[in-house]
Amino acid sequence: MSMNLLHVNATVTCPHGGQATVSPGQNRVAVSSQLVAVQSDIYTISGCPFTVGSKPQPCLTIRWVRPSVSIKVNGVPALLEDSVGLCLSAEQIPQGPPRIVTVQRRAGGR
Repeated sequence: MSMNLLHVNATVTCPHGGQATVSPGQNRVAVSSQLVAVQSDIYTISGCPFTVGSKPQPCLTIRWVRPSVSIKVNGVPALLEDSVGLCLSAEQIPQGPPRIVTVQRRAGGR
């Protein structure tokens, strides 16, 4: 089944509602005038409210662990709307999977 490609302006949040922003690692391939997101892009999260417990561990970054198996951009796997990632705290403690809320609907792959 084909899934839509993630682009750098897609809406991605942590499981607690913090907003993810991306620093793109490539500037050559775009869909709907937006750069395609790839596994090596740096995703940072702001506004994560997960501060329960004696030592708060809000989500700060996303590490993508299952990107596209067939689509690569400059040799780096692209991200799809069903790609799997981990939201991580400052100490690299997994806090749950990111939520991909909106993506473009024109180009897809596996």
